[in-house]
Amino acid sequence: MALLPDSSPSSDRPAPAAEQANEAIRALVDATGPDWSAVEAATYEVLLIEWAAATRGDPDIIEAA
Repeated sequence: MALLPDSSPSSDRPAPAAEQANEAIRALVDATGPDWSAVEAATYEVLLIEWAAATRGDPDIIEAA
């Protein structure tokens, strides 16, 4: 999901919780190699659930990081 420029109306921006979860997912993916530990995989799953909950019902968001 690409974040919208700061000049966008706030109603067009994802919810702050969705942005935070998305950034956390990106940071996790960027910080880890292709072989995740069980803890990293579990962390990803939790973040993905948080992201999905924050974006539920938003037709503009179609996929996670």
